[in-house]
Amino acid sequence: MRGCKMYRDSGGRGWNALSRGQQIAIGVVGILVLVALLSGGSSLGRMGDPLWLVTVAVIILVALPVHEMAHAAMAVQLGDPTPRMQGRYTFNPIAHIDPFGALLILFTGFGWAKPVQWNPGNIDVDVRLGTILVAAAGPVSNLVLAAVGAFLVPFADVPMLERFLTFFVWINTLLFVFNLIPIPPLDGSHILFALLPGDNFQLRMALGRYGFIILLAAIYLGGGFISGVASQIVRWLFVAFGS
Repeated sequence: MRGCKMYRDSGGRGWNALSRGQQIAIGVVGILVLVALLSGGSSLGRMGDPLWLVTVAVIILVALPVHEMAHAAMAVQLGDPTPRMQGRYTFNPIAHIDPFGALLILFTGFGWAKPVQWNPGNIDVDVRLGTILVAAAGPVSNLVLAAVGAFLVPFADVPMLERFLTFFVWINTLLFVFNLIPIPPLDGSHILFALLPGDNFQLRMALGRYGFIILLAAIYLGGGFISGVASQIVRWLFVAFGS
């Protein structure tokens, strides 16, 4: 799932210069590597599990739209009408689903929606603070969804429902952790740039140009750490709600 998109140049020309076919090829390889590293290949192995497919469908139709709507709602709340004008201020999945990203999440357990565009020049607060709030809103929404799922687990009397909720909690927690990685185009990169002092245009350009490659390297080297952090948060949620 990619982060919210600002009108200011994010330095992503290197990626945007690739053809759609090249982007798809790199995306397929990258996402497969991501899933293999973060789930030990278990997502691909679960393709034959109808309950896993149902959970993925719910993620596509509910969690991804909630994530993007959170970005849009925060931007609108801060005074920018852009998401509303572009039809992104809605929970309707049709407005948010990226067909390729949805296809990937169906087959691999991970994907993305279309990034929400917003204009920092329209917000009523400091641009850096506004950027942090808008960028963080998406991942936080996934953490909230994970918490709701963990809260419901003790009330699931049917084993199938309990498994569904467990899958739901895990995927949303992984989306929360993954999107906070401070590498473009993820939400964490916008937070990082907003926290850094001074004009970091050159850094944004460099990371934006090579962000996807850097991201794959980070996943390869730190995939176990990312998965471990997500697993620990899941455990905390289950303990907190007596699951």
